[in-house]
Amino acid sequence: MTTNKTETLVPDRLAMIEQRLRSALLIESIEVVDESHLHIGHPGAASGGGHFHVSIVAKNFDGLPALARHRLIYEALGDAMQTEIHALRINAFDSAGH
Repeated sequence: MTTNKTETLVPDRLAMIEQRLRSALLIESIEVVDESHLHIGHPGAASGGGHFHVSIVAKNFDGLPALARHRLIYEALGDAMQTEIHALRINAFDSAGH
């Protein structure tokens, strides 16, 4: 039986992203979607980094502007932003849904 390396990496990457965010933030809801298939041929895809979309609601975001919310997410993901993740599209909402 052969295993496609990409097929096994994607679920692992999705789980890693969610786990790191859940460890660092007080999350009310989260959805992580692999969008790498939309970027086939893109230089980042060739280097092995994936393209992901994160939609997240967290209490940590209360009172923070969008830039500060994104910084918290990048900090939580740490070195994965230079290795496993080439691009990250973010929708970050506070606990009131703003």
